[in-house]
Amino acid sequence: MSPPLHPAAILYQGAKPFPALAACEHFAGSDKNLRKALQLQSELLVDGRPIFDVTADCEDGAPAGREAEHAGMIADLLLDGANRYGRLGARIHDVTHPHWLADLEIIVGRAGRQIAYIVLPKVANADDAVTQIAALDEARTRCNIERTIPIHVLIETPGALHDVWQIAALPGVESIDFGLMDFVSGHHGAIPGSAMRSPGQFSHPLIVRAKCEVAAAALGNGVIPAHNVTRELNNPDVVREDARRARNEFGFLRMWSIHPRQIQPIVEAMRPDFAEVTEAAGILLAAQSASWGPIAWEGKLHDRASYRYYWELLRRAHATGAALPSEVRHRFFHAAAQITNVVSH
Repeated sequence: MSPPLHPAAILYQGAKPFPALAACEHFAGSDKNLRKALQLQSELLVDGRPIFDVTADCEDGAPAGREAEHAGMIADLLLDGANRYGRLGARIHDVTHPHWLADLEIIVGRAGRQIAYIVLPKVANADDAVTQIAALDEARTRCNIERTIPIHVLIETPGALHDVWQIAALPGVESIDFGLMDFVSGHHGAIPGSAMRSPGQFSHPLIVRAKCEVAAAALGNGVIPAHNVTRELNNPDVVREDARRARNEFGFLRMWSIHPRQIQPIVEAMRPDFAEVTEAAGILLAAQSASWGPIAWEGKLHDRASYRYYWELLRRAHATGAALPSEVRHRFFHAAAQITNVVSH
């Protein structure tokens, strides 16, 4: 008897599967802070996988005049045993900076097979993103790297917001990130500084419009929308509430962290509701037992359209460490289930 079909093998036939990314992306610049973050990453695991990614920052992290040295440090760290889970990415300089191409050549040339993703900051329009993605592809080709290196694009200028749907549709893009502080600064004082923090960041009309457009463009193109940082470093309740509002009111599925104390509150706030997780588990277990045909569950019809919704919800629950029934973990997230998924493809 053949094993039951895994949802990932049956629900996305002919369609691009939605990226599976951790709910938190932690930024650090120095070798010391990056190593601390990678150590914490190895301590906060769900079924052997980290609950957050780490991004090494070339843009704000590199001392002026020592950009090449800084990029080399990041390449070394990517190859280091500290990067044991392969979830370390890098933010390069923006396209107007004289060192952005060297960032790519150093990091991809030395550690392109290990890097999780590349973050592109301060794109002014879709053409800027196209330029940097083309350079990344050329670097991959020169280094005989066959895998696609995922791209995360920061939307932090009015021009980028105007082109966000085009940017989200570019090949290789898996995340569209909103950069709040640079976005506010780019409006020449027309948006008050209070919009850089809560509650203003969730109420000012221009910021609300920008966040809605970023999330809509990302989700409409099958990529992850990632929310901006919270500047509060000491109060986890503020961080948790910002993450909760970003998730529930604007549809963001990932959020940046700039301090280790922010990671857990972000992950906790991004977890799906427990009652909905329980419902999703029951529906998908029944659907798999019915070979993914239509079922009746508590008096309601479900088919593959609703199965996709509940599968995405379970994936988010699993990635954020939410409690899952043992049968769900065994059927859908155990190593054997992943093998079944690969074989089914």
